[in-house]
This record gives sequence, C-alpha cells and structure tokens, in this order.
Amino acid sequence: MLEAIRRAVSFLRQKQILHKLGVVISVAVIGIACYVLYHMLRGIDFNEVIEAIKSTEPSQIAMAALFVAAGYFTLTFYDLFAVRAIGHTHVPYRVNALAAFTSYSIGHNVGASVFTGGAVRYRIYSAYGLNAIDVAKICFLAGLTFWLGNAAVLGLGISYHPEAAAAIDQMPPWLNRTLAMMILVALIGYVVWVWTQPRVVGRGPWTVVLPGGPLTLLQVAIGIIDLGFCALAMYVLVPDEPNLGFVVVAVIFVSATLLGFASHSPGGLGVFDAAMLVGLWQMDREELLGGMLLFRVLYYLSPFVISVILLTFREVIIGARSKRLQQAALKLDPGPAREAAYVRERSDSGA
Repeated sequence: MLEAIRRAVSFLRQKQILHKLGVVISVAVIGIACYVLYHMLRGIDFNEVIEAIKSTEPSQIAMAALFVAAGYFTLTFYDLFAVRAIGHTHVPYRVNALAAFTSYSIGHNVGASVFTGGAVRYRIYSAYGLNAIDVAKICFLAGLTFWLGNAAVLGLGISYHPEAAAAIDQMPPWLNRTLAMMILVALIGYVVWVWTQPRVVGRGPWTVVLPGGPLTLLQVAIGIIDLGFCALAMYVLVPDEPNLGFVVVAVIFVSATLLGFASHSPGGLGVFDAAMLVGLWQMDREELLGGMLLFRVLYYLSPFVISVILLTFREVIIGARSKRLQQAALKLDPGPAREAAYVRERSDSGA
C-alpha cells in the first residue's frame, strides 16, 4: 500500500501535476476570498472601524501582545526540535530562536514561507556549518510540527463544537464531526506508525528519520500550545458580544489561518480576513474588523519590523567582526597583503 502511494506521488511529481494543482488551489482560494470579502465589506463604515480600534482597552491590547509574544516564543521550539532531530546539537538555543522568529515573521508577511523562511534559516544556520540540505530538513520537520498541531487542534475543536466549522465550510455539523474524528484517527495512526519502529522518508542525502512516538507527541504538544496562544490573542481582540466562547473562535481562527496558508498570499491577506468575517458573522462587522486589524499589527507587522532590525544588526556585526579578523591577519602576516597590493598597482598602471 505504502509503495503504491510512493509510486503515485513520484508519477505526479514527474508530470508536475502536484505543482499545477497547488497553483490552481491557491488561485481558487484567493479568488473566492476576494469575492466574499468584497461582499462582506460593502456597507462597512470605516470611521466606525477606526472608532472600534480607538475604543479597545489598552489592557486588551497588552494581553493580546503578551499572547502573541508567547506564541512566537513557542515557535522557537519548532527549530530547536528540528535541529536536534537531525543531529546538530552544537547549535545553541539562541540561534534556533533567532532563526525561528525571523524566518516565520518574514515568511508570514512576504508569503511563500517555504522559500523565504528557508532562505533566512540558511543565512543563519550556515554560520554553524549546516548546508542547504540540513536547512531543508529543518523546514520539513518544523512544518511537520505545525501540521500535527493543526490536525490536533482542528480534530479536537471540531469534534467538540462542529457548528463552528460549519460557519466556514457550510457543511452540516454531523459531517464536520465525522471529518474531525477521521483527522484524529489519522493522527493517532501516524503516532502509532512512527512509534513501532524507526521511519524514514526521502532518499540519499535528503533522507529524514521521522521522530519516534514520544517525540511526535512532543511535536503535537508544541503545535497545540503555539496555536492556542495565537487563538487567545485573537479571542482577546474580537468583540465581547455575542460571547461565542474560546473554542468557537479558536476553530474558526485556525481554519482561517490554514486557508490563508493554502493561498500563499502574504499573511493570508484577504483569505484569512474573509474566513474570519464569514465564520464570526454574529459579531458586529466594524468591531470585528477593528480587532482583526489590531491582530495583524501585533502578529504580523510588529514581528516583521523587529526581525528586519535584528537581521540588519546581525549582518553589521558579522561584517565588522570579519573586517577585524582580516586586519588581525594582516598584522600577523603582511606578506600576502603586500603582494596583493603590488599586483593591483601593476594592474592599474597597465604594466
């Protein structure tokens, strides 16, 4: 069975069917979201949206910012786990934290996070001897943690409150609950599968040993905590009335996030917003939109600015350190430097 699946996936890759299908899905999601968003925003009084933002209590914003910070702190363990899993235990946690924070915050805003986040990770981890294949493995394992956490949150949340997902997918609650149960069964099956014996994916230098059962449970826990903090930040900022409860907001939030991720648009722009407006239709649209804008500032814009500043300072420090090392080398052995200067002088004089 597994061999048949591998052959099917290999065939689809050779024919580039998966790539074409991904593009079609992304375009379709963005197109539908734009249509829905256009109709949802008609009649919106943007002055009321501004007033809703202004009337938000500072304590609410501070609490949401705290939850966002906790979420990004949890993200650092995505990279810590992945780097340790591929055997590079010499990389310190502070480097894992920097790579995770900057790659995710930039990837979230620029879009195509697999490539943008991977480029940021490579720039940071290459200083510690990791190559492009190592970084690709880190991205794979970090992504696996993300998807395992999403599967657990959606499976548990929709099983408990299937009506929450029905607001977005427009399917009957019983069908949503059935699908959620199937997700949980698949998740449990995966845990059992990796628990029984070591499992390997990929070929040659791209081979990745999947984390075993206990480590997979740790991955699930990391993903759940990360999504939980993010959902709490959103829950604090949405209108108080009607009080739908945290589980409903969390299910809709995670569903909207996944749709935004599938669209590959920067920050899920348009897609995430349309799904939230549709899913939380009971709430005042102006107040909800104001809360969503605040969430974007806290979760997307602020970390992006901080990441750019951190990476800029890092490059300046690395450049200054490299220059000092070159100067020290010249003092210890000036011969090669003088020879290079002589060659340049002869070249400039046309000799």
